[in-house]
Amino acid sequence: MRGGLGGRLRAALPLLLPLLLPLRAAADSVSAERSLAWGPGLQGEGALPVRYFYIQAVSAAGLNFSRSPPGRTQFKVVIKALSPKEISRIYTPKPLNRNDGTFLMRYRMYGSVQKGLKIEILYGDKHVARSPYILKGPVYHEYCDCPEEDPEIWQNILSCPSQEPRISKDFASFPTIDLQRMLKEIPTKISQTRGAIVHYTILNNHIYRRSLGKYTDFKMFSDEMLLSLARKVHLPDVEFYLNVGDWPVEYRKANDTPGPIPVISWCGSVDSRDIVLPTYDVTHSTLETLRGVTNDLLSIQGNTGPSWENKTERALFRGRDSREERLYLVKLSKENPELLDAGITGYFFFREKEKDLGKVQLMGFFDFFKYKYQVNVDGTVAAYRFPYLLLGDSLVLKQASQYYEHFYTELKPWKHYVPVKRSLEDLLEKIKWAKENDEEARKIAKEGQLIARELLQPHRLYCYYYKVFQKYAKRQASKPEIRDGMELVPQPDDRDSVCSCHRKQPLREDL
Repeated sequence: MRGGLGGRLRAALPLLLPLLLPLRAAADSVSAERSLAWGPGLQGEGALPVRYFYIQAVSAAGLNFSRSPPGRTQFKVVIKALSPKEISRIYTPKPLNRNDGTFLMRYRMYGSVQKGLKIEILYGDKHVARSPYILKGPVYHEYCDCPEEDPEIWQNILSCPSQEPRISKDFASFPTIDLQRMLKEIPTKISQTRGAIVHYTILNNHIYRRSLGKYTDFKMFSDEMLLSLARKVHLPDVEFYLNVGDWPVEYRKANDTPGPIPVISWCGSVDSRDIVLPTYDVTHSTLETLRGVTNDLLSIQGNTGPSWENKTERALFRGRDSREERLYLVKLSKENPELLDAGITGYFFFREKEKDLGKVQLMGFFDFFKYKYQVNVDGTVAAYRFPYLLLGDSLVLKQASQYYEHFYTELKPWKHYVPVKRSLEDLLEKIKWAKENDEEARKIAKEGQLIARELLQPHRLYCYYYKVFQKYAKRQASKPEIRDGMELVPQPDDRDSVCSCHRKQPLREDL
């Protein structure tokens, strides 16, 4: 018999398709009920400059989407004060599509609410997961000065990690911290040679400081982060010296006489002993998210360019002339335009090279991710764009470097990025490898993105800052003092900072 069972099935398939397609569509469609929502922005405690949470699209069959769900229906979030008597000023842009089945929702509060918030997460007209979420009040905004007195409670609210490997390494050289020795040595030696040291004392959660040197303008960035942290949690009493310049300052080894002293910096190096904090760049962009900046740790995640297969198969570099290897990149680019697109956007250190190498226009950072590969080369120290490049979905080719930021300890070459020699002599070879091993390159790019999403969440920066001060405070050999020449760094007292803190008892005359 010709055709048999297979032939009859093929003949019947056109009749079955109309019945099968709705079943497949149902399996591929988003289930609001099964979809997931989580993150610090779904709880009332734990104020942040911008609160945020995540949404995972899940199908009716219970499978997580790994790409943007099909169709025009979108996730929508509505945030209101629980009490109709309270006016809530909340900026709620649309959820950011991270193009992997997940969405990132950000919202910025411009005032506090006493009764609480109601957060509705909708897909079409259906509630997602456990929506609506009720955040019991009070819910405070960024500029409300209402610190949690118990740091353990605050750390639990933010799910701070119990250990940070970099902090443990940084403090290994400093079993005790001699404040008197530092008071004698730093103003006369380090600040005179470096000129970018700010001397801070935090007492009773108030911040005092004096500048040691001419080049301390960047204290505006450390001031704003310390004030923000002090509004959220009661800080330990500490007296420390922050280097607001580019380079680390303490190069003595633990067995030297005299030994090293614990200066805090934004960038470390393999041959220095500075204690490293998250850079002013990531903290400032976190404080200004949804307000004064566009390139921040959250917004990047929804602006990663075309999908992997649609990205331009070349490596990209844009930047200033702050290191000679960057000039070499431009030469390589001119000789190998099919592999590399590199350009200098501004000349300061090597102005005589501009005529030969040329100058290119600035490129919007989100446009970087139109390219499949990103070249990360040091500037004067570590290139502070590295965390933002990792958060994209391009493969990062990272130059070997003696410099590091606070989170580098957690990264592994060939797992989270592709390493390139300091001289860049193997860069073209690594780009060719990536082109020839597309699936492996894509996997490394994804792993780098995933670990950056975990380590560089804004609340993790606050956890890190606190843990540095906590460990530092325990090792101080004497009590911190407000020194001559120090001035109070006040909390904001304008109308944007008005709130009623439930932790602060009203003064008797206010009763």
